[in-house]
Amino acid sequence: MAENGANSLPDSRPEEEQELHDLEQEAAADQIDSRQWESNRKMVCVLMGNAMLQLPIWGFAMSYGVFQEYLSSNWTLKGNRNLTGIIGTTFNGVIYLSMPFLFALFSKRFARKRQLAALCGAALTCVSFLLSSFSTEVWHLVAIQGVMAAFGCALIYSPTTLSLGEWFRIKNRAVAYGVVFSCKNIVGTACPFLFRGLLNNYDFRLTLRIWTAIAAATSIIGILLVPAHPSSVSASTHRTRKIPWNFLKHQTFYIFSIAIILQSCGYGIPQTYLNTYAHDVALLSQASATLLLTLFNLPGILSSSFFGYLSDRKRFSLSATTVTSISALSSALSIFLLWGLTSKGSMALLVLFSMTFGFFAGGYSATWGGVINELEREAAQSNEAIDTGMLYGLLNGARGIGYVSGGLASVPLLKAGNGIELGRFGYGTVYGPLIIFTGLSTVFGGWGALWKWNWKKLLHLL
Repeated sequence: MAENGANSLPDSRPEEEQELHDLEQEAAADQIDSRQWESNRKMVCVLMGNAMLQLPIWGFAMSYGVFQEYLSSNWTLKGNRNLTGIIGTTFNGVIYLSMPFLFALFSKRFARKRQLAALCGAALTCVSFLLSSFSTEVWHLVAIQGVMAAFGCALIYSPTTLSLGEWFRIKNRAVAYGVVFSCKNIVGTACPFLFRGLLNNYDFRLTLRIWTAIAAATSIIGILLVPAHPSSVSASTHRTRKIPWNFLKHQTFYIFSIAIILQSCGYGIPQTYLNTYAHDVALLSQASATLLLTLFNLPGILSSSFFGYLSDRKRFSLSATTVTSISALSSALSIFLLWGLTSKGSMALLVLFSMTFGFFAGGYSATWGGVINELEREAAQSNEAIDTGMLYGLLNGARGIGYVSGGLASVPLLKAGNGIELGRFGYGTVYGPLIIFTGLSTVFGGWGALWKWNWKKLLHLL
């Protein structure tokens, strides 16, 4: 019996060790699952926070045409009325021009301060809109809304968007950008009716104060939902990481930057002048004019996700130049064939233009995920480091140059069209030069495909 008992001991130890090993593996698996669940939860929060922040950041800018038309019909300010046309494009321009600098600051050195900076941006935005409600001269609105409020929105946008790119660094980055851009277009679809309703019941001063309260509530909640990625706030990262600038040696960066500048010159103009054009030239009611601005932004809900999906190259092997060209050329055709051929009372053609241009032009910025992926591949082939957050900021900076340039050009273009009566179509009205400029600048937003595909052949022919 003793001998049997002695013989059974060695047999039981491996079983106990195996059970212990299995328990350790289960615990490790549970820990991994718990970390994965927590990571997924934070990714959802980051996506939801960025989606919510599209309201305070872009709600005013994407609906400014409603204010432009209201101010033209209910003028109570001192100064040149035409200057109100540059407020919307200046707002967009300041946001985008600020991004390269803000992305550089919050990508590395001040990564730990992202939430604080975004909250400061929300405070600046709200104070600016509140102050603008007391404006008495046009330049007050240009300075306070076009510059101060815009910079506050840029302070919200830059750190939170950096975190979005870091949380979705590996999985579906272009799709994540596309979803957020779709929410931006939801904002652009709903806010024109919101502002029109407020302006119909109150004056623009009380409307701006109500908007201040809405922007404050949504921005604070959205910012608190977006934590910085752990990789950006680690102590070692804070001390050692530097921004790599090797991508500045690649021509692809300049090709896309120039394309973005040209496309953006024209993109902001319909947002600003479509309402006024519909009311003054097409003789549509205020409700119909507001509907056009809503229809302008509505297709972007789908197109941003659609072009983001195309740019991911998972199902369709389309290069970034091809996808950007589809967006640019199609939106340019809608300008030349639809907006330019509208006449008095042509509601149907303006609706078709708003939806067509809104779909193809509204999805242009969603192609940037594919642009960044292409630049990442070039960097990998050259064994170079690349900072996608900084790169994204620079692409937005290019868009800012385009917005400001288009806004500044619109004033003399409208002046050049004064007194022109060349026919009953849009080309023959005061907006004729503006329509042509918008179409040309938009079509050149797709010039990257010409450069990438045919430049060697063109040089050979020359």
